[in-house]
Amino acid sequence: MVVIRLARGGSKKRPKYRITVADSRQWVKGKFLEVIGNYNPAPRGTEKKLTIDLDKAHAWIKLGAQPTERVRSLLRDAAKPQA
Repeated sequence: MVVIRLARGGSKKRPKYRITVADSRQWVKGKFLEVIGNYNPAPRGTEKKLTIDLDKAHAWIKLGAQPTERVRSLLRDAAKPQA
């Protein structure tokens, strides 16, 4: 099964995540099919909190990819119009 999930990166106590499309049997930081975005829970300065390509995400979901609960909530946040 293909899943859309977060892959942790960054340094100790400063996590940054890549939003990846991967086979569910692969290790989380292992092989992936495509990176569709980035998530930084604690941005500093001009860093963005969330960057995601919604078109690619929706295309993968149409092909049967299952997003995790956290990625699903991030997709909802990204789809909201920014004020």
